[in-house]
Amino acid sequence: MSETAELAPGGARHKPEAGVRPARVALVGNPNTGKTALFNALTGSRQKVANYAGVTVERKEGFVATPAGRTLSVLDLPGTYSLRARSPDEAVTRDAVLGRLAGEAEPDVVVAVADATNLRLVLRLILELKAVGRPMVLALNMYDIAQRQGLRIDLDGLSRELGCPIVTTVATRKRGIADLVAKVDEVIASGAHSGENVWREPSAAEIRGAHREAQRILKAHVRPPEHPDTLTGKIDAVLLHPVAGLVILLGLLFLMFQAVFTWAGPPADAIEAGVAWLGAQVGAGLPDGFLKSLIVDGLFAGVGSVLVFLPQILVLFLFIILLEDFGYMARAAFLMDKIMGGAGLHGRAFIPLLSSFACAIPGIMSARVIDQKRDRMTTILVAPLMTCSARIPVYTLIIGAFIPDRSVGPGLNLQGLVMFGLYASGILSALAVSFVIRKIFWRGAVEPFLMELPTYKIPSFESVLRNLLLRAQIFLSRAGRIILPLMVVVWVLSTFPTPPAGATGPAIDYSFAGIIGHAIQPLFAPIGFNWQMVVALIPGFAAREVAVAALGTVYAVGDAENNVGALGARLADAWSLATGLSFLAWYIFAPQCAATLGVVRRETNSWMWTGVMFAYMVTLAYLASFTVYHVAVALGAG
Repeated sequence: MSETAELAPGGARHKPEAGVRPARVALVGNPNTGKTALFNALTGSRQKVANYAGVTVERKEGFVATPAGRTLSVLDLPGTYSLRARSPDEAVTRDAVLGRLAGEAEPDVVVAVADATNLRLVLRLILELKAVGRPMVLALNMYDIAQRQGLRIDLDGLSRELGCPIVTTVATRKRGIADLVAKVDEVIASGAHSGENVWREPSAAEIRGAHREAQRILKAHVRPPEHPDTLTGKIDAVLLHPVAGLVILLGLLFLMFQAVFTWAGPPADAIEAGVAWLGAQVGAGLPDGFLKSLIVDGLFAGVGSVLVFLPQILVLFLFIILLEDFGYMARAAFLMDKIMGGAGLHGRAFIPLLSSFACAIPGIMSARVIDQKRDRMTTILVAPLMTCSARIPVYTLIIGAFIPDRSVGPGLNLQGLVMFGLYASGILSALAVSFVIRKIFWRGAVEPFLMELPTYKIPSFESVLRNLLLRAQIFLSRAGRIILPLMVVVWVLSTFPTPPAGATGPAIDYSFAGIIGHAIQPLFAPIGFNWQMVVALIPGFAAREVAVAALGTVYAVGDAENNVGALGARLADAWSLATGLSFLAWYIFAPQCAATLGVVRRETNSWMWTGVMFAYMVTLAYLASFTVYHVAVALGAG
């Protein structure tokens, strides 16, 4: 669960009264209705808000205090179009509404969240919820947009028709939130109880009948807008054009990867200089010995070498968040549908694959929005090939060390082009692997792709800033919880045992890290890896960015006489260009971190499929590195 503190609509927090069971309120609605934004406004939760279907994959809970002093436990359930539950996330919503979730009480009140500008689909869901027999309140969200469009809704008539009270809300501006809390409190105080549950899995004829009934209600109580949204249609005519739309999409992706270098350069340099200065100051106040080596060579050289990539990661997420909140991501999925369908992927797979650019874990989990098991499994198996943010430190380090920082045309940077190529390689390899998987394991046509396109919205500055701060917090938390202890382990392995008397080689050659690296290195010699690179791969299995920190620690300890300098410069001196390119090729396909493998095991409920994914990614990584290394050597880059 998310939070255990309450946030009253006025903003004051307090804990639920001990021993008192909060009244349970379930938020249910179609995707893109602002349901998660409403949950945030009610509870103060910091769950991410997005504009495309399927982002809310798992149920969330928060607490809110009513003016009457009652505590409400609010459940944010995954978006769904029907209680028929054709995907795992929809099954969670159905089971929660019906009171079938193990170990959880049934909801006291259901709040149906609807987009006031698009009631056509949600009315059928509301009719299903009505058949469940639970007390219900309808929240007409985005009501300000409906008013601007001149959409006329007979609230009283619609309320009588549906048999439930209606509250208008604007979740992003927290309008109507207090009214909604008060109405839910009023329904609970009235003593309303669940009636007879007459809902059951509908037949095809019953589904058609429900559509007709929803259309009748819509026609009776909703009048067409006096000022229809023509801007969305005009923008979509360009952005959804089969040629111009793809060109614009590729242009946006290209701009995003260029910005990772150009925009993030100055703050990254400032962080690097600050870490180096702080490390020098701390080191100057410590006597020579193991403690100084641990702090300077282990902590500052390791963790510091990862922190400098925070600006690049935030620039990437800034683009993703803005495009999500603007409403463009659903359009991008539409544009990619034919391309992905030709590779054996369902159109809905675009959302999990796009999420995997941030991290493969939420990408794999969001594959639950895909109905068919074979489509879902294919998406899970190829999602780790997307270039997650944890690869950015590795890519940025190697590109900065071996690729010249020069312009190759108006507004074009060579390093940015290489970064774009690495991302493109991951995308193309995912399409190729999915094609092979479908041909080997699951033959047959891909299911048709249906998605409701949201209207365009101006992103909220507060929401964008909050999400960026959340991403920074997650990254820094990983640095503290994962990278820091691993760097201590790497430092210990790189420092002990100490060199014997009369030793002439670098001290690290006699350490556990040197022994392990030299023992395993022959397996990686054909792809140009030295033993330091092999040592870095081992902790990198816990988290990809740890490989950079491990290299920083290994090379700092191995060159104790000259350990103040940029890690990239050291690698440029120690590695050949062919070796650097081979390392990049490895990380395009390299096996995912242990946490990702654990999520794959949980989502597939199979060690076999987890093993298949790990095996094919190791094979691809080795073959790609082998090919790149030997081609580069043949071209004189060795």
